[in-house]
Amino acid sequence: MPNLEVSFRALRVLDTARNLFNCHGFHSVGVDRIIESSQIAKASFYKYFQSKEQLIEMSLGFQTDALKEEVFSIIHRNNGLTVYEKLNRIYVLHVNLEGLYHLPFKAIFEIEKRYPKAYKIVVNYRKWLLNQIYKLLLTNSANASEKDAHMFLFVVDGAMVQLLSGNEVDKGKLLEGWLVGLRR
Repeated sequence: MPNLEVSFRALRVLDTARNLFNCHGFHSVGVDRIIESSQIAKASFYKYFQSKEQLIEMSLGFQTDALKEEVFSIIHRNNGLTVYEKLNRIYVLHVNLEGLYHLPFKAIFEIEKRYPKAYKIVVNYRKWLLNQIYKLLLTNSANASEKDAHMFLFVVDGAMVQLLSGNEVDKGKLLEGWLVGLRR
């Protein structure tokens, strides 16, 4: 039973940290704030995590692993969907301020210099996603290129920037514009 309690506490800290990072950014949230919000002792925090950097790495690792599972599921377990329907689902998964991609997206802009190991987790996820998109595009057209996959990610990132700016985003219109160009 003690291991279950330890795991629960560590997961609570991870969840609290993820929420705080999403709302306030990586640099504005310190260990003391995470401890206070998680309602654990400082010694307990350092029992589970060696540093804030390790906590950030774990948070991003969980987020990107969950995203990979979702993307994999969309691509490989939805055989009745067209390539364009799969791309739309992947797009919607990523373009959501309450979703799994928000924290990794935020990390792109905030942590490269200060937390390079954590930043690499996000970079590796984006490379993985580009590869998955490229392979998916190839199933529909032998003329698909890696540039097409990059354009898909640019559309996702552009929509996220718009959402974070407080602007309305017609998600369907953004993706549809890219898809029309792709079909030519």
